[in-house]
Amino acid sequence: MLSAPMQQIPLAIGPEALPTFDSFLAGPNVAVVEHLQSLAMPAAPLYLWGPAGCGKTHLLRALAHAQQLAGARVGWFDAADAPPWTLAPDWSLVVIDRCEALDPAAQHAAFTLFVEAAGLGVQVAAAGRLPPVDLPLRDDLRTRLGWGHVFALQALSEPETRAALRREADRRGIFLSDEVMNHLLTRFERDMASLVRLLDRLDHYSLARSRAITVPLLRTMLAEEGP
Repeated sequence: MLSAPMQQIPLAIGPEALPTFDSFLAGPNVAVVEHLQSLAMPAAPLYLWGPAGCGKTHLLRALAHAQQLAGARVGWFDAADAPPWTLAPDWSLVVIDRCEALDPAAQHAAFTLFVEAAGLGVQVAAAGRLPPVDLPLRDDLRTRLGWGHVFALQALSEPETRAALRREADRRGIFLSDEVMNHLLTRFERDMASLVRLLDRLDHYSLARSRAITVPLLRTMLAEEGP
């Protein structure tokens, strides 16, 4: 099971299922995906970095999901989680996400996790928006994040982003006309995380009003609900 501090999180099902490697549009990040898929644990610590929306959290969750499917247990910690962060001895993987946002208390908790995981042979995987050397963290934690395999994720090109958004729309049963697609890709942030959130909002809004998704409907939604 995927675990968070103080609680167990079951495998998700349905439209909100955990991201997988198969559902990730790799684009220029094929080598990273192949490394994660072939990772034999425990291995050296793993750190992914890149701009918002490039797929860091998706890949960490795909790695965790693969471990769950194999019957293993995983610990997941986010920078927003309040310490203490407790490492269970039967975890095969511990994940630390949004490392650039770790405050001093969370940095201490993350460093302790690294030490305990090393002693128990537990794999550590982490992600942040900056490379380890540039993270605003205490030196010993920054050093440990850069110890092992460090991968820079690149953002998708416009055709790749279009294909990824089309696939997300198809998965939800949403028809996006070329006009709506072009509007989304030219008027809003082009990272996939932002686009998918906007797509979900637009889907709920259109269903609630029994109207097809069009550019005027999108504009009406934004006028009523804000950006």
